[in-house]
Order: sequence, then C-alpha cells, then structure tokens
Amino acid sequence: MSGDSDSKIAWHRVQLKKNRDTLKSLETARFTIGEIARGGRTQNSIAELKRKIAESERCIAAYDRQIRRPLATDLRSLTSVQWSSWNARGSGG
Repeated sequence: MSGDSDSKIAWHRVQLKKNRDTLKSLETARFTIGEIARGGRTQNSIAELKRKIAESERCIAAYDRQIRRPLATDLRSLTSVQWSSWNARGSGG
C-alpha cells in the first residue's frame, strides 16, 4: 500500500485492518469458547464490526475509483473514462 495523500482514506485503511483483525479474533473465540459463555454480546459486536468494515470498504473504493488511472488500453474501456478528472502527473505531484 502506498501512502495516501488523503488522511481520511489513510484512517479508513487503518480502521479496516484493525476491524478485520478484531472480527477474526471474535469469530475464532466464538467457536472456541462458545456463544453462551460470552453472554450473547459477541453477535452484536460481530454485526457492528461488519458494518464498520463495509463502511470503510465503500469509502476506500469510492476514493480509488476517483484517483486510479485506467489499466486497460482497449477502446471500450478507454471510452468510459472521464478524462477531465485524469491528471497526467498523478495524485502526488
């Protein structure tokens, strides 16, 4: 991952990694320890983490669609690009 010029996107990338790691550990613990032993709060925590993960993924995807240059060079994919928003020097310089 390269450095992001937008601090909001950088924050979302960090949160995404953190929330995915937390979700993985919660789901592992749910099957290891059991849902009843944890008092049923695990299900609510998992649902909240999945919501946060989806929100971060949407934000990052929208940002990537705005700044990414087209990778394909066939005529069909190039005609769908909005060239007015494309910067030849990239977003960093």
